[in-house]
Amino acid sequence: MKYIVLIGDGMADYPIPEIGGLTPLQAADTPNMDFIAKHGKCGVARTVPDDKPPGSDVANLSIMGYDPQKYYTGRGPLEAASMGIKLEPDDIAFRCNLITEKSGLLADYSSGHITSEEASILIKAVDNKLGRSCRFYAGVSYRHLLVMKKGENTECTPPHDVLGHSIEEVLPRGEDSESLISLIRASKPILENHEVNLKRKKAGKNIANLIWPWGQGKAPDMPLFKDMFAVSGSIISAVDLLKGIGKYAGLKVIDVPGATGYLDTNFSGKAQYALSSLKDHDFVLVHVEAPDEAGHMGNIEAKIKAISDFDEKVVGGMLNELGGFGDYKIMVLPDHPTPISIRTHTREPVPFAVYSSTESADYVDRFDEFAPRNGIFGLVEGHRLMNLLIK
Repeated sequence: MKYIVLIGDGMADYPIPEIGGLTPLQAADTPNMDFIAKHGKCGVARTVPDDKPPGSDVANLSIMGYDPQKYYTGRGPLEAASMGIKLEPDDIAFRCNLITEKSGLLADYSSGHITSEEASILIKAVDNKLGRSCRFYAGVSYRHLLVMKKGENTECTPPHDVLGHSIEEVLPRGEDSESLISLIRASKPILENHEVNLKRKKAGKNIANLIWPWGQGKAPDMPLFKDMFAVSGSIISAVDLLKGIGKYAGLKVIDVPGATGYLDTNFSGKAQYALSSLKDHDFVLVHVEAPDEAGHMGNIEAKIKAISDFDEKVVGGMLNELGGFGDYKIMVLPDHPTPISIRTHTREPVPFAVYSSTESADYVDRFDEFAPRNGIFGLVEGHRLMNLLIK
């Protein structure tokens, strides 16, 4: 038996008046997810416990079978694992965005989705100037890492949660916040007039003129996926967070050429690499970030297109070829909602559908935020999903 999990990050949403009261998931062209729902079994999953932040870190840990109450320590250490950064027991790893500040406001959490090449130069410049009692590591696009010995209990705000807010009002607070605030402020003169940003400004692009640390924590202690579920497998994602979870879980992390973590990602390539991995493994998880990015942008058309592309090129790309692998089970779901109206994550339960080549269906006929509520699985705690799929 082969097991496949396909995650459209942030795919769930609220009804939007501009598209006739539909959600982007309902408005998108999704014949393949509808097939899985109609010919499979459905439910809704609570991927974010009430006392945890509604982030992709918590939600995807849940989906992969790791109870966040036991294993979640923060986003930073998961991304550190993906980047090959070994944390000491007293190291605190922060996710560190490159952001755009305009007129004192947090204008862009991604610096115009800066390229990895440009960002790497900027992060190196920051590390050269500020990396004395801390270190900065370049990641993908606007997503980077800060490692230091303090700040574990500082209250830090994800930048995508406070777009348009005054920087001064959303700076880190509480224990050790002075150290982080000092780093944020010291980064501005380093970044503001850097050659990379001068070129971006000349081209009419948002510049990356501040660092923004958040999502901190120490390295978690997680059991291996194969020890929990008795299958070996792989994970495919463009973002360090998912790769890091995969590394802690002992899954094979597969890099796909052209996978960007953005709207232009290589959807079809992810499906093809996932199918290839199933020749040697019994499990694969494919994560696509694009719907989430569109949600953070507040772009309805982009989110509808990202969901349609996910359905056609990833879900359809897998379904059309899985018959050659014998018996299989495939699950599709978002990790959390990222509603267009608020441009950030929420914690509502998400729909999921599981199609099995060997089992009968329930009575749900489409995949969206509402129909799967009537599915046979009902409401499931997120960290039970993998048991439901495999065991």
